[in-house]
Amino acid sequence: MKTYQYKPKKTCSAALTFSLEDGKLHDVNFAGGCEGNLKAISKLVEGMQAEQVVELLKGNTCGAKNTSCADQLATAVELALQEG
Repeated sequence: MKTYQYKPKKTCSAALTFSLEDGKLHDVNFAGGCEGNLKAISKLVEGMQAEQVVELLKGNTCGAKNTSCADQLATAVELALQEG
């Protein structure tokens, strides 16, 4: 299992970490942000196929921002998949 760290841009969360194993997402953890919502996102995506998480969350916005913590998670997972 490989663990990744990402610094979200234009969101309330300051950092996020997650692991990938066999194409599945595990142990998503946000530092900062809306704690309850981010804990819920982490639980919902646990064990999901990484590509499915990207498809589901990419483009999600927060208020007037053109991104969100969920969108930043999708971006981070997408980058990790490109890394291999």
